[in-house]
Formats: sequence, C-alpha cells, structure tokens
Amino acid sequence: MMIWVLRVVALLTVLFGTLLLRAEPSREIVVWHAYRGAEEAALREAVHRFNAAMPQWRITLLAIPYDAFTTKLTNAIPRGNGPDAFIAAHERIGAWSAGGLIDPLPADAARWAEGVFLPTTAAAVRANGTLWALPLTFKSLVLFYRRDLIATPPRTTAELLDAARRFSNPAAHRYGLAFEAASAYYAAPFLFGFGGGFCLDESHPNPCLDHPANRAALDYIARLVNQDHLVPDEATAAIVTQLFNDGNALFVINGPWFTGEITPGVPYGVALLPTLSETGQPLRPLLTVEGYFIARHNRTNRDGALAFGRFLADAEGARIRATIGNQPPALHAAYNDPAIAQNPLLATFRRQAEQAIPMSTQPAMQMLWEPLAGAIRTVLRGVADPATALAEAQRQFTIFSRPLPPAQNPVWFVLALLILAAAGVGYLIHYSRRTGLVAMVRRTPLPYLYLLPATLSLFILVFVPFAVGTAIAFFAHRAGEWHFVGFTNFISILSAADFPITDPLNFYFTLLVTIVWTLVNVLLHVSIGLLLAMLLRNEWLKLRGIYRMLLIVPWAVPNYITALIWKGMFNRQFGAVNSLLTLLGLEPISWFSSFWTAFAANVATNTWLGFPFMMVTALGALQAIPRELEDAAAVDGAGPLDRFRHVILPLLKPALLPAVILGSVWTFNMFNIIYLVSGGEPDGATDILISEAYKWAFQRQEQYGYAAAYATIIFLILLFFSRLTDRRTEGTT
Repeated sequence: MMIWVLRVVALLTVLFGTLLLRAEPSREIVVWHAYRGAEEAALREAVHRFNAAMPQWRITLLAIPYDAFTTKLTNAIPRGNGPDAFIAAHERIGAWSAGGLIDPLPADAARWAEGVFLPTTAAAVRANGTLWALPLTFKSLVLFYRRDLIATPPRTTAELLDAARRFSNPAAHRYGLAFEAASAYYAAPFLFGFGGGFCLDESHPNPCLDHPANRAALDYIARLVNQDHLVPDEATAAIVTQLFNDGNALFVINGPWFTGEITPGVPYGVALLPTLSETGQPLRPLLTVEGYFIARHNRTNRDGALAFGRFLADAEGARIRATIGNQPPALHAAYNDPAIAQNPLLATFRRQAEQAIPMSTQPAMQMLWEPLAGAIRTVLRGVADPATALAEAQRQFTIFSRPLPPAQNPVWFVLALLILAAAGVGYLIHYSRRTGLVAMVRRTPLPYLYLLPATLSLFILVFVPFAVGTAIAFFAHRAGEWHFVGFTNFISILSAADFPITDPLNFYFTLLVTIVWTLVNVLLHVSIGLLLAMLLRNEWLKLRGIYRMLLIVPWAVPNYITALIWKGMFNRQFGAVNSLLTLLGLEPISWFSSFWTAFAANVATNTWLGFPFMMVTALGALQAIPRELEDAAAVDGAGPLDRFRHVILPLLKPALLPAVILGSVWTFNMFNIIYLVSGGEPDGATDILISEAYKWAFQRQEQYGYAAAYATIIFLILLFFSRLTDRRTEGTT
C-alpha cells in the first residue's frame, strides 16, 4: 500500500513540476517607438508574430509622442529605467553613445548585418567603426508629381523649371513647384547639389555653413521664390498639401509621410529628385534611417531584445513593415520580394536612398538647424545676401556650441546652502513662536490635519520641482554629463557678453521685448474686457446671455489651436488677413518679415485669447456695484466719464487689480503664442524670455542648466513684480 502511495506522490510531483515549468512566465521586453497609423499597425503585427513564434519572450510596445521621445530617453535610461530597446532615427547616435544611452551591437549581430542592408543605411548607423543599431527603414525627400497634369517626371532641374513656368500662375495661387523653402531640411538637397553641405563628420566636428556652394544654393532658392515665383512664399506643410490635392501644385518635394496626406483618388507619381542643371550633380537629400537600438541598462533581456531586432530587420519583418506600414525596408534582399519590388513608391525611395546623404550623427548636427533656417529666412526676406546670412549663422553656431564652463568646487556653495537652510528653519521657529502658531496647533490640531494632504501635495508638486529646477541652474549639461558651475550660467546671461545689446539673442533685448509684450497685451485685455463688460451690463441690450457665451469662446478654446489658426490667417499669400487687405485695395503684408508686424500678429492673437478673462472678471464685479450710486452721481451732475472714473472704477479695483496681476504673469510667460504664431521671427526678435529659455534647453545642445538659469531669473522678475503690486492690492481690499 505504501509503495502505491509513494508512486502516486511521485507522479503528482512530476505533473505539478511540469505545470510549473509550463506556467513560467515569459520574460517581458519593453520596446519604445513613436509610430502612428499604418506604421504602428505594422509594428504591432510584427510583435504578434514574434510573440507567437518565440513564447519565451514577450514584446511589449510603448508608443511615445515624437516630440518627447528624445527627452524621455535621455531622462530614463541613465537612471536604469526606460525601454530595453527602442526604434528611433539614427542622427543622435553620437550623443546617445557618448551619453551612455545605447550599447553597440554584439559581434555576432554585427557580422550578420555585414552586407545585408543597403549601403547608405548601414553607413548611417555606424560610427567610429562600430555598428550601433540595426537599420529598419529610411526616409528621404523625393519628387511627387501630378500624373493628370504631366506624364513624365523631369530628369533635370531645367526640365522641371520649364514645366513649372508653363504651369505657374501666382495670381491664381498655382505653383509649378511647392516645398517648404524656408526649412533647412528641405533646402539640404540644393546645398549638396551645388557641392556644399554641412561638413559634419567624425573628422570635422564643426560645420561649414558659410561655404561658397551654400551661398549659391540659397541664392538659387531665393530666385525660385522671390523672382520666378515658382515656389509659394511662406509655404507650410499644410499649404503644400492643399496645393497638391487641389491640383494647384505640379511638383512637390516631400518625404514618405506625404503619402498619408494626399487625398484618396488624387493621381500622383513619385520620382527621383532631378539633376541640378547648373552643376550636373543630382539633388541629394538627407537620409534618415530608423534603427533598432539596445538600451545601455538592458542586461537581463539582451538576447530577446536582439532576437526581436533581427526579426524586424530580416525578411519577414521587412515584408510586414513594407506591405502594411508602407515603409521602405533597409534590408537589401527584401526588394527581391515581388510584393515590395512591384511597389513603385518603395522602389523609388530605394533608388533615392542610393543618392542620399546620411544625416550626420555628430551632436553638433542638432544645433545646426536653428542658425541655418534663420539664414535661409533672412535671404528669402531680402534682408541680407547669402554670404552675410550664412556668416551670421556660422557665428551663432559657434556660440551655441561653445565648450562647457569649467567645473567649480561645490563645497562652499553647499556650506552656504546649509547656512541659508538653517537660517530659514530658525526664522520659521521664531515666526511660529511669535505668532503663537505652535500653541494653536496644539490646542486645535484637527483643522491642520485636514490641511495636511493639500500641504503635502503642494510641497511635492510645486516646491520640490521648483527646488530641483533652481538647483539645475547651477550646473552645466552636455551628453548626459552634469558639472557644477556655480553662478556661471547667471553671470553669462546677465553680462550678455556673447551678443550686442541690439542682437535679439541678447538677454536685455529679450527682456525689453517681454516687458513691452506684457504691457501692450494687458492694456488691451483690460480695455477691451472692461468695455465689453460695461456694454453687457446694460439691461436694454437684448440677447445678453448669447453675447456673453459667444465672447467667452476664445477663452474656452485651447490656446495652441487658436495660435495655429491665427498663424494661418497671417500667411502672406493664403491668409485671411491679407485677403481682407487686398479687398480694401491694400498691398499684402509679409507679417513675419519685420519686428513690428510680427509683434502685432502675436499681440492680435493673444488679445483674442485674453480679453474674455478680463471681461468675465469685470462683469462679475459690476454686478455688485449698486446702481443707486451712479444715479446719485448723475443727479449731482456727473457725466458718463466722471461716473466711470469716480464711481465705477474705484469699486472695480479690488477685483480688477488681482486679475491684472494674474494676467500679467500669464502674458509674461505666454510661450504658446510666441512659439506657434511668429516662432520668434524675424531672427528671434519677437522671442520672449520663456521661449528663449526653451531654445537653450531643446535646440542648442540641451543646455538645461543655462535654460534653468533663464527660468530662475524669470521667477525672480515676477516675484519682484508681485511684491511691488502687493501694496496696491492690499490698499484696495
């Protein structure tokens, strides 16, 4: 009997152990990406097939917004968080490898990748002889054309411009060629076509923006826009898309993302960018390769992450991404697949990739876009010739890429901080004893316990981030490394040694613009809001409720949506404002080509957004003013203006002054309007302090400490302003 019992126990043990082994969870591998639409659908299908084929691993995708992708990577991976692997464009390999965000691919993966991918895509993800990613797909500019308007695409720019001249009619908003002429990315094919470029590689870490060939390229683009009128002025992505869909653009220079914007049914074709007739060289666009990267902190799931990367890059993954996501695969053998080879779009992008220039992986590349785009816009506006504009761009780049300030010993700063902290604690103890706060808490602790959650939340959500942000202002950042520099960032900003006082990049110039911006906007907000409130309080006005509702709408709509709408309205060729001026017999205005017109466009947009707040505040306060006071003043002979000045306005001050202070703070930091409407144009002249801080943080080699110093100075300015207005406010309450 005992033997049978032992046999049953042994059998149950084996069965239970087998179940445990089978129930062992697969190891999760987190992969970040920024895909949307069909590209994301293709990636999810690839994950589904990989998970089914290799159950020991479980791939989990996390979609990250494109604009925040790089920032999240640089913040998460060095701290041991973030993904095990991620899919991203290759141009930040230099910064990511130097900052310790990515690991090079192991030798076996590098050997497998040798000769497997298109040469330009493989070269893009290789730096210093090391393969840093598996190339998956690539993107570059090509030539789109309307097949119902032209049968054969041009092979040279002479043929293209000849067809464009026959088609163009600027008066009817018809253009032979449409592209974002003011964009450095879209101008790059012309720079390379003339023999210029950026001169950024491992042996040349600094660009040559003022190259003679670049001057010729900018002069060529300016002729297309300003003299020949073959390219629309101030063209945006939305304008280019609309022109092409409406049949008002014969040719468009754009990338693969443009196919998702073309209206279904529009007959179009794609072709290689033509050869530049002036030099005999092809227009060579920049090539961006999207690679599969292994995060540096990934130590336990490297095998699974590499296996999924090879699956994505190999034949099955390439077919999924090409057929579902319409992505041109980097895998050379993928084009032997009939489903891919017979796709004219993918075939064209493959041929264009052979002529394209891989985007430089040098960290300096990220700082090149702002000065180069500024030079192009300056030339297109006719403010400066290409040589002068590019020389200024080179100067700006040199300043933006300056080396980090020398590190300082933090001991004395830490001691000073400890002394200040001790003094602060001592003051709090003295204050609590002097006011009897401690005794009050002891007598009635319950109300303070109720306040404790709100106090903790305020401390965690406000004071801790504020303290961290202020502390960052005393450091300098480069490629993931932080150095303590003390007050160097503040001294550099306040001394303004790098830029003359008339330069828009000078701190005091920007401060003056910010003050004028705030004063003008608040004045208009209060004036218009108070005027409308005075009208809406009258009982004889019919449909007052409807008017109030309609006038609040600008405040209810998110300000970034309003900003984009107003920016379109101020477009020189297609905007509603210039259309109205034309109807009145006036000349259209290039609103963002001069300081005052760009400033006026920003002010008009922000006034539209800001007056409803002042109107609602004033209207609420007016309801509390007894009409008998006005009637008594009228009996005494006071006119409407005297009644407003001596009766209504003094009674409005207690409600209006706090609203003015709050509106001033909002306007002082109104980033969205500046960034989305004028973009700081012309040449950064309409930037305010907060938008300038943003550029130092995210467009100029991630100088977070310098940007934090800007933010700290902004806080001190607003603190000083609030203290000045405290007495006025206290005197009216």
